[in-house]
Amino acid sequence: MKAVLFEKFQSAPKLVTVDDPTPEPHGVVLRVAATGVCRSDWHGWMGHDSDIDLPHVPGHELAGVVEAVGKDVKKWKVGDKVTVPFICGCGSCSECHSGNQQVCLQQEQPGFTHWGSFAEYVGIHQADLNLVALPETMNFATAASLGCRFATSFRAVVDQGRVSAGQWVAVHGCGGVGLSAVMIASACGANVIGVDLDPAKLTLAKELGAVTVLNGREADVPEAIREITRGGAHVSLDALGHPSTMTNSILCLRPRGKHVQVGLMLGEHAAPTVPMPKIVGQEIELLGSHGMQAHRYGAMLDLVASGKLDPARLVGEQISLVDAPQALMEMDKFRSVGATVITRF
Repeated sequence: MKAVLFEKFQSAPKLVTVDDPTPEPHGVVLRVAATGVCRSDWHGWMGHDSDIDLPHVPGHELAGVVEAVGKDVKKWKVGDKVTVPFICGCGSCSECHSGNQQVCLQQEQPGFTHWGSFAEYVGIHQADLNLVALPETMNFATAASLGCRFATSFRAVVDQGRVSAGQWVAVHGCGGVGLSAVMIASACGANVIGVDLDPAKLTLAKELGAVTVLNGREADVPEAIREITRGGAHVSLDALGHPSTMTNSILCLRPRGKHVQVGLMLGEHAAPTVPMPKIVGQEIELLGSHGMQAHRYGAMLDLVASGKLDPARLVGEQISLVDAPQALMEMDKFRSVGATVITRF
């Protein structure tokens, strides 16, 4: 199969030909129909993820068709149209038994713990636990965004932030995760404030439901949010993953507000300083959010089917596999509006 491979961290990946995967007894092989280019992939290529062994094929945000099925798989057959959370549970640990596969103690992550979806085919572990059936009406480019950015935002807003109608919600960083959060929080009835440095992304945030937006270059973000909300946001999400957006997110909250850390903070940003006096004095909640379990996809897909959520609007440029190395290396430049998706192999 054709695949994008890198042999050294921070060295240009190459399009190569490698052996096709074969399914494990409990797994499947998918023919990849679409896969997103995500900042998490960039972190992996930079060497920020200790799970990656070289040489490596990245890619974790995918949708496709079942091509081959392991002998122990009961729920899936060749030809099924599916996606998968980027965190695949083992099915055996205490967290999986409690329904929290997103923090599985022996989790597998395509594109991190094993070769991923920047390829024509990808192997998926524990298929009966981790695969998600896709509606026939959903195109693959849209479906690919569900596995990471959109599903991650859904859990962050709905399950972790517990956003409700009438609340003020601030979203710091309007990339794929942030724009998804804007749409989802707005669908929950919240008053959403989008924050970014890029006017084009702020324009799209307003189109997706933000009641107002702030350009971080032009405003004291925490002060502006406290003024707009008359006291601070009820829930605030750092959808980028940077010390400045994390700090702004915490400082913009009202007393007893919730900060949800969605963006990864790795490498030199792995141990940021936090404003502890506010956290203690105002009883601020700090919450992490890490993907979403396969069994929670039904709630999200029902909202998509009803028209209340429209992830197709978040799909940006569609590229070919040959363009993927350059797109991956440029993820830290934040040039794209919406999710860049590989759809041609």
